[in-house]
Amino acid sequence: MSTAPPSSMPSTIQDPNVINAPSPDTTDILPITAKDRQNSLEKHLQGRPDMQDLKNRSILLDTSIAPSLQSRQKELERQQATDALKKNLAQRPERVELVDRNILPGSAAAPSLLSHQKNLERHMRRDSLEKQIATRPAPETLIKEGILQINENPFKED
Repeated sequence: MSTAPPSSMPSTIQDPNVINAPSPDTTDILPITAKDRQNSLEKHLQGRPDMQDLKNRSILLDTSIAPSLQSRQKELERQQATDALKKNLAQRPERVELVDRNILPGSAAAPSLLSHQKNLERHMRRDSLEKQIATRPAPETLIKEGILQINENPFKED
């Protein structure tokens, strides 16, 4: 049996240091032409908001003022808004007055419980009225006591 040197024998075991992977394909999938880029740019520019809209949304600053004064103008506008808010808060009526005018509820209950509280008060009022109506005296008793006249009948329709 002849033994050939190991370097000349075909080997099925590959060296782990050698990478035989094919190189990736670098061609464009969809080649973009200069005209396509120009059309794309035009489409994006058509949907772009105008300068006044950007100024109204406070994205662009007003260019009618020198840049050194723009920050001072914003500061003054903010101060004016702060002053107006303080003035309105100072003129706001007190809580007691709002309760008296039935703008705020007089209850100290949590806001989530106010509807349940109003429902309960309404049912209690209805029950009280029903109890008072059930215990009121008959018209004959009122006539005997001189509260009603004989010709006055509260149940009679005219």
